[in-house]
Amino acid sequence: MVAAPSSSDVLASLRGVIDPELGSDIVDLGMVPGAEVEADGTAVVTVALTTAGCPLRAQLQRDVRARVGSLPGITGVRIEWTELDVDGKKRAMDRARFNIAQREEQTSIGPTTRVVAIASGKGGVGKSSVTVNLAAALASRGLTIGVLDADIWGFSIPRMLGVEGPLAGRLEGEHKMMVPLERRVGDGLLRVVSMGFLSGEQDALMWRGLILNRAVQHFLQDVDWGHDLDYLLIDMPPGTGDVQMGVAKLVPRTEVIVVTTPALAAQKVAARAVSMARKNFLRVAGVIENMSTFVCDHGESYALFGSGGGEALAIEAGAPLLGTVPLEPSVAAGGDAGEPAVLGAGAAADAFRAIAERIVTEAVPPVEMSGCTARIFEAARPRLETPVAFPGLS
Repeated sequence: MVAAPSSSDVLASLRGVIDPELGSDIVDLGMVPGAEVEADGTAVVTVALTTAGCPLRAQLQRDVRARVGSLPGITGVRIEWTELDVDGKKRAMDRARFNIAQREEQTSIGPTTRVVAIASGKGGVGKSSVTVNLAAALASRGLTIGVLDADIWGFSIPRMLGVEGPLAGRLEGEHKMMVPLERRVGDGLLRVVSMGFLSGEQDALMWRGLILNRAVQHFLQDVDWGHDLDYLLIDMPPGTGDVQMGVAKLVPRTEVIVVTTPALAAQKVAARAVSMARKNFLRVAGVIENMSTFVCDHGESYALFGSGGGEALAIEAGAPLLGTVPLEPSVAAGGDAGEPAVLGAGAAADAFRAIAERIVTEAVPPVEMSGCTARIFEAARPRLETPVAFPGLS
């Protein structure tokens, strides 16, 4: 039986819950006056809202339940709601403004952007293929999707998405920001950043871990991703090294989707990616089994790489199996041509679209800001230095 986590573990996991209006985590803002774990494994979390009628209460509730509920040993989550007093509200706003001013410690990712790392324990499982197809599937729904190619050594995103050209820059005050390259997908938009835009496709980058991590840090801090970004998908390098730890530190709200193949060996290695996420208090949002079966022209199905790895990993991780993607030549062909398979027809395309549907409806739903109070949100946007008042809005 897994031992229940401590109150400190619960608080650490809650640092991944961001108040979309104030742009900081709810622990740092002083919105979690209490967190404890009862003997039966139930986590009791007290959340103090800035106002009792906060329209983002449902969003915070989903995030708190998802984050805390994913901790091993937690059997349930009970949230007790309260409201910050006048001094508490002032401290929260002061803290939010302070965080905005400390730009070097912040990323350029807007508070309403959902950050999803696509991870794997080893190479060769099709993690990049999954990333580009999910990005295209989400963009085809009319969303604005960022794709960060964090696999600095083995970048492949530019070719697979059919995006090329050098990254442009622009000055913001005295700070130079990189501007992602863009591609339209239906009514949606892809914004892409990769080392492939700064280096030749066949050039070998012989960098040590700390330099790799610094490159990813630049992509998170010095790229103008835009505050209209719905999702940022990070194509992680395989394994559990410097880059993974750096992303967890810089963006603690990151959700992790782990990719594996059906083979038992791949599933056991992928379990390390789950362990890495948990040790860094990142939520494992789900598992995807890639290259599940091959269906020939006669309709016969062949499990070329074994079977059951995705389901076994999902059970072990306590996370949902978001879907299985069949082994289909169109996926590789689409990656080579820069036209993701999900934009066409076929079993793999259907599988990617179904997984994208589960992401937006269940696993990592987008932040809904339509009911929030513009006064607080505008005051806390990281791009603004001073609050903006909107008379007449409550």
